[in-house]
Amino acid sequence: MADLYSELGVARSADEAEIKKAYRKLAKELHPDRNKDNSKATERFSKVTRAYDILTDKGKRAQYDRGEIDEEGNPKMPFGFGRGGAASGAGGGFRPGGGPGGFDMGGEQVDLSDLFENIMGRRNGGGGGGFGGFGGARRPPPAKGADTGYRLAVKFEDAATLKDQRVSLGSGKTVDIKLPKGVEEGTKIRLAGQGQPGAGGNGDAIVTIHIAAHRFFKRDGDDVRVDLPISIDEAVLGAKVKVPTVDGPVMVGVPKGSTSGKVLRLKGKGFTDKSGTRGDQLVTLMVDVPADDPEIAEFVQKWKGRGKGNPRAALGV
Repeated sequence: MADLYSELGVARSADEAEIKKAYRKLAKELHPDRNKDNSKATERFSKVTRAYDILTDKGKRAQYDRGEIDEEGNPKMPFGFGRGGAASGAGGGFRPGGGPGGFDMGGEQVDLSDLFENIMGRRNGGGGGGFGGFGGARRPPPAKGADTGYRLAVKFEDAATLKDQRVSLGSGKTVDIKLPKGVEEGTKIRLAGQGQPGAGGNGDAIVTIHIAAHRFFKRDGDDVRVDLPISIDEAVLGAKVKVPTVDGPVMVGVPKGSTSGKVLRLKGKGFTDKSGTRGDQLVTLMVDVPADDPEIAEFVQKWKGRGKGNPRAALGV
């Protein structure tokens, strides 16, 4: 099985940004939606996604670099032995050390005599002497199939309202998934048994969420922000205006004498956090002054308040 770094085409010293960039490029080329009749591309897509999932998880990457887990994220056999019983080249393998039952594990003396007694059946009347006793050791359970990775683009409004999403799997099966509370960019959803087949059962499908950008909504923690243009008469006289929200448009009252930058708060119109509480929508008013309107120009010229006061005084200018 290829090294995870080689799978993504990056150096072992690559940082997270380099790994993400390499994955995005490969995912575009290999995604099942673009390679419906190419099983090799689908298989490679699963491998690069698994490599991405492990290498962007700091804990798993450290375990992998230390040789504690394999390329599928499964724990390796103990004592530095990998699959097939071959001795690992990392750190210490078995080397005879001084002292009864002692082994040199990379320079550290460890007494494994009790462990060997259990393995070789010497306790409780168990038979078997010498290394032939290893034949009675319990075999590890058969391995599950590999996990399969998917990247799901979710509309901004769907993420905010936790709307159910539909995912097409590489097997051709289509499933509906519920977005979890607290969903954010990069959230992973595990679909049990929807991965590759194996002797110990199917692996899982890992769906990574990508929240699409919106043309006027912006996320601010669990709140949603939007700039709302209003006319001069709405700002001066006040008005009821329609405001877009992630749940659909609502009517909002603009107070008399509103200025650009004034923020109105719409409770419960934001994203849902992990406790189930929704954030708010923050509406910033932007007074739209029409260009080249002769009536407005004439009014301002005759306005008695013209030139009085300094709206920038708080800025010290």
